Parts: sequence; C-alpha cells; structure tokens
Amino acid sequence: MLMKQLSLFGSQEALQFPEDLLGYYPGFVPAGESNVLIHKWVSEVRWRQQSMQMYGREVIAPRLMAWFGDADKAYTFSGTRFEPYAWTPELADLRTRIEAKTGFTFNSVLLNYYRDGNDSVAWHGDNEHELGRNPVIASVSLGQERRFEFRYRPDHSRKYGLTLENGSLLIMKGDLQHTWEHRVPKSKTQTGARINLTFRTIRK
Repeated sequence: MLMKQLSLFGSQEALQFPEDLLGYYPGFVPAGESNVLIHKWVSEVRWRQQSMQMYGREVIAPRLMAWFGDADKAYTFSGTRFEPYAWTPELADLRTRIEAKTGFTFNSVLLNYYRDGNDSVAWHGDNEHELGRNPVIASVSLGQERRFEFRYRPDHSRKYGLTLENGSLLIMKGDLQHTWEHRVPKSKTQTGARINLTFRTIRK
C-alpha cells in the first residue's frame, strides 16, 4: 500500500498520527476520467443542499450532496435522512475498482459537491449507528485538491492534515471515526470545483 507522509500541524507534538488508520493511493482515478466524471455529475446528479443539525443548531450545509446505494440503504446523519438514488454505471464501476484494490466491500456512497473554496465540511466523525463499529470508508477526490484535517477527540491540540489530490483514494478504517474528527476547511487559494465520494457500508 502506497502511503503518503502526513504533515504535522504542531511542531512540538510528540505523538504521531496513527497511520495504520489510513491508506492513501494517489492517482487512483486518471485525470482524464476525473474531468469527464466531474462534468457529468455536476450537470446530471440531483444535488440537494440540506438543513442540518450541527452543534445544537440548524444550519444550511455549505456544499451540495447526493446519496446513492442499494435500494434499502437509507442513511441518516446530522438530523437528515437520505433515501438512496440507484447506482449509476459510473458509480458502480468505481465501487468495483475500489473493492478490487482494497479488499473491502461497500453498498452505498455519499457524493459531496464543493463548488469552490467557500464550500466546506465542519469537524465531525462518520460514526452513525448505521455504519457499525469501526467502519471502513473509501474517499475518492475528483477535481480541485483540498486540505483534509484531523483532530483527536480527547485533545483538540493534536491536529494533522494532508492534501487530497485529484483522483486520489483515501481509506479510513479502524477506530478513526470514533477517536478522531475530520473536516475540509474553507480555502481562499483552492478555489476550483471538487466532488468527493465516500463509499460506505450501511449495516441494519
């Protein structure tokens, strides 16, 4: 497995990020294919901008979302329930390639469309009941590279980050979703469009 070195936020931090919780594959989706998929999905996907419960208040999510998956794999997070759209050929093909590469299997995927650097996602962990204990999540990034940051739940001074490149595949596993939070912050320099796909397994 090809791993990229994670960059340390705090130079005085003695403990390194537990890299066994991540796997990173740059160039998983070729640039030409990435461009085709972005243009197709921006125009064809039925995107939704949701009102969500964050930190005890209702906010409008600063990005667009769409949920695809097997027919019975609804997903609820931040007070919003998503019923799945049916798999498209492109999404099904990408799932098959990820499963062949990693050995993990998935039955659903959340698409997030970051229109520019003003779109973001706040600190959170993907630890909803439907995902089970220690979920494996495969994250594919297409388009504008963006900074992806982590912080340790018991000690927010422990922060780390890496840049998710166009076409990259990031595997999050182990107890990452329960012991760490992650986010994509707003950016004044990374201003292009980005679509991120997080493949998941809904467990009933």
